[in-house]
Amino acid sequence: MPRHIRKGDSVIVTAGNDKGTVGTVLRVIPGDIPDRDRVVVQGVNVRTRHVKPTANRTQGGIVRSEASIHISNVSPVADGKPTRVRFQVRPDGSKVRVAARGGRELHSLRGPRS
Repeated sequence: MPRHIRKGDSVIVTAGNDKGTVGTVLRVIPGDIPDRDRVVVQGVNVRTRHVKPTANRTQGGIVRSEASIHISNVSPVADGKPTRVRFQVRPDGSKVRVAARGGRELHSLRGPRS
């Protein structure tokens, strides 16, 4: 099943503590079943860990990093508002993602899929 979110997309969080926050998708974590599909969004669901110094990390301290959220809790942004995604086939046979709001093509930083 095609994913409506890709790495590099600008998305808005539609549910949870960070609802309304806009960020960039840093990573998509595919699951073997749809219940496990997750994404990591820049600046969303930030967790704090207290780490001890180790041989690899001599400093130790407090580390803040983004935790994953479920893919159903984010939507691509079109004109500052969340939108659904449609898939269209071009005359040359390539498949593109199109925003349901406005009909513009959605691009990610990664470029076209090959």
